[in-house]
Amino acid sequence: MGEMVTIGTRLTQSDLVRGIADSNPNVWCTVGIHPHNAAEHPVPTPEAIAAEAAYPRVIGIGESGLDYFYDKAPRAVQRDSFRAHIRAARLACLPLAIHARDADQDILTLLREEHDQGAFAFLLHCFSSTRELCQGALALGGYVSFSGILTFPKSQEIRDIARDVPADRLLVETDSPYLAPVPFRGKRNEPGLVAHTARVLGEIHGLDAEAIAALTTANFRRLFPKTA
Repeated sequence: MGEMVTIGTRLTQSDLVRGIADSNPNVWCTVGIHPHNAAEHPVPTPEAIAAEAAYPRVIGIGESGLDYFYDKAPRAVQRDSFRAHIRAARLACLPLAIHARDADQDILTLLREEHDQGAFAFLLHCFSSTRELCQGALALGGYVSFSGILTFPKSQEIRDIARDVPADRLLVETDSPYLAPVPFRGKRNEPGLVAHTARVLGEIHGLDAEAIAALTTANFRRLFPKTA
């Protein structure tokens, strides 16, 4: 059976995601605060976030980041929360899952500033941003994960970016229940549908289904060493 990761969006729900992972041996989890929820409570300290991750089934921090499209939390609060999560990832020695929407320059600025204070592992999750953000993240050692967006007819620019991501930094994801890949677009997304996204990513890199599955699984293990 395949494995999957359930993502944290509120620290107040950390017990819930840890419980899901505990009750399903093929499920891992992360803990963190989504930028949409960043203003619901005072921004926690990096130490408090890292403490929530001190659990065997927790393999990462996040998702955190910046979302200037919906602006559901004040941008200054989002930035403070993002910085706290970066520092928590460094403290916990766990990778950070990053949400990026219409905030590429601020995300790059914060990543570079924090990287200057010490390296940390991270993933640009559900990538749909600019080539500049992708290349900047790769230069800092980051990984890039592609969702069903990669399969959409009007996503040629994203496919072009994916083509230029080094093979050892590629991941695929579902981002369920949203963004179901072609030919299921518009329907409820499910983890099993990630195979369709992987097929397209494989075609872009000249790899068959078995090869792209092996590659992205190896990359997942490297980025999330607690799963090994």
